[in-house]
Amino acid sequence: MSDPALLDHPDLAGRIRTRDPEVLQVVVETYLPQILRAARGAGLKPQEAEDVAQNTFTTFVESAEKFEGRSHVRTWVFGILYRKISETRRKLGKDRQIDDIDEVFESRFDEDGNWSQPPRAADAELEAKETRQEISDCLEAAPPNQRMAFVLREVEGLSSDEICKILEVSSTNLGVMLFRLRNRVRECLEAKWGA
Repeated sequence: MSDPALLDHPDLAGRIRTRDPEVLQVVVETYLPQILRAARGAGLKPQEAEDVAQNTFTTFVESAEKFEGRSHVRTWVFGILYRKISETRRKLGKDRQIDDIDEVFESRFDEDGNWSQPPRAADAELEAKETRQEISDCLEAAPPNQRMAFVLREVEGLSSDEICKILEVSSTNLGVMLFRLRNRVRECLEAKWGA
């Protein structure tokens, strides 16, 4: 495996622009697992996620000379991923832009975006695997942009600033997207659990 310390090299942007094979290899090796997780988290099937990851890194290498280093390389790669997922969804006919806004959203969360009342607990005997599958099903029903915001925030641990750059949204819009997703998942789980 290559040396991940290369990602901290003072001239990282220059080495990416010149397509330094060692640096490109480190970027791919470092971010491939995260890219695959994010693609799967966005609702793609395993083979679709692998195809999107490959397309993401192909585009990364092809457009390396455009990397200016103004953002972290991870932000740039995830931005490419987001666009590749959108392209894939359009090709697959999965790009749902309909976003019903329920008037009860405001009553479900406090001003910090936390639940005003925690969701009701699932039956004590419900297996963890079943719970994960139900959550995954609920996330799958959400619009792709909300699901991607969630995956980048909760699974990949990216900062709000990085997510805003990747999704090309304002911080206010990101907050609204996450708010809507939380409410959507809560309602979905309550419906599944009969709460």
